[in-house]
Amino acid sequence: QVQLVESGGGLVQPGGSLRLSCAASGLNFGWFAMNWYRQAPGKGRELVAGISGTNDDSANYADSVKGRFTISRDTVKNTVSLQMNSLRPEDTAVYYCNAKHRLIELMYWGQGTQVTVSS
Repeated sequence: QVQLVESGGGLVQPGGSLRLSCAASGLNFGWFAMNWYRQAPGKGRELVAGISGTNDDSANYADSVKGRFTISRDTVKNTVSLQMNSLRPEDTAVYYCNAKHRLIELMYWGQGTQVTVSS
C-alpha cells in the first residue's frame, strides 16, 4: 500500500519559515519524481516545486516561489522536503505531496498539510 504522509504545516507570520516533509512508503522511490502542489481557497491546485528521480535530481519551481523555496529528497529515508523561507500571506494553502512515476502513468497524492501565513 502506497502512502505519502506530509508533516510540518502550521501557522507562521509573514517573513517566517516552515519546512514541510513527505514520507513515502510502499513504492520504489527512485522511480518517482516528487512534487509539491498547493491549493488555496477558491483556487485550483498548482505545482510549487518538483524534483526529478534521475541522477542529477534536477529541481523546478513556480515563478512565485523561486529564490524562497527549496525542494530536496533523501533517497535513504524516502522523504522529500520543502524548505519555505520569506513566507507571504499568498503562500497560504493546503500543500500536497505528489509522486509521479518517471516512465508510466502512475501518480500518488498525500492527504495535504495546511500552511497559513498571517500576522
